[in-house]
Amino acid sequence: MTATTWNSARPWRGIMVATTLPLHDDLSVDYDAYAEHVRWLIDNGCDGVVPNGSLGEYQTLTDDERARVVRTAVEAAGDGARVMPGVAAYGSAEARRWAEHAAEAGCGSVLLLPPNAYRADEPAVRAHYAEVAKAGVPVVAYNNPIDTKVDLTPGLLARLHEDGGIVAVKEFTGDVRRAYEIAELAPGLDLLIGADDVLLELAVAGAVGWIAGYPNAFPASCAELYHAAVAGDLATAVPLYTSLHSLLRWDSKTEFVQSIKLSMDLAGRRGGPTRPPRLPLAGEIEAGVRTATEKAIAGGHR
Repeated sequence: MTATTWNSARPWRGIMVATTLPLHDDLSVDYDAYAEHVRWLIDNGCDGVVPNGSLGEYQTLTDDERARVVRTAVEAAGDGARVMPGVAAYGSAEARRWAEHAAEAGCGSVLLLPPNAYRADEPAVRAHYAEVAKAGVPVVAYNNPIDTKVDLTPGLLARLHEDGGIVAVKEFTGDVRRAYEIAELAPGLDLLIGADDVLLELAVAGAVGWIAGYPNAFPASCAELYHAAVAGDLATAVPLYTSLHSLLRWDSKTEFVQSIKLSMDLAGRRGGPTRPPRLPLAGEIEAGVRTATEKAIAGGHR
């Protein structure tokens, strides 16, 4: 089994899809549709799912909804190790409670943002990850300084790994140069692709997993792309990446939740509505997503 393939010993590797969350027209959660979506993703080449991330609109969920989403994902996946819930919260104690809930549900890992209620300094960040790691489930750090205003630099990631607080990082900055510095400073820390539109570059730089957005709409093609990229099969990967890139870049935009849900609708899956404050796409943004999605469909992607 290669280092870039999912396995129960390191269940954060491979293609872990940050799942969208199906909603009824009244914006209540459609748990049956979510269970079907999780099974469909795994049946179409994905390794596992990441519920309760930003793409899953976790900020808009009640505690009961958030907990039930995790239980639904575990049951649908058939193996809790294939589920990596997001456990972000304003307080470290609350994030730890969500990690403990994930451990009780049998999840293989959790995804954790740094403190995001304010611009936390390094001691606060290290204490935050140490607290959540006490839950006993492997923690994947999520570096998204664009939204959190806290940058998990390569040096800080190395210290978090040395502290025993994290096993991997979802790297979203888009700065591919960081991959090499992370490998130098923390060779035991797994690098996971955190933005769809730098997949090839980070795969070439040594990433061993992908926390992915667009497999929600095109899982088979995205799986083919990932496996070719991490295998160094550029003859296969580059044409695939080129044909999909106008779509993949929507994963890095502010409207990524609505964009991926719209792409799902166009591809024959139900993406459906989002909860406020996210509003339906309109104008040039909607047109751009439609054009990129229709191009992917016309190109035979699925």
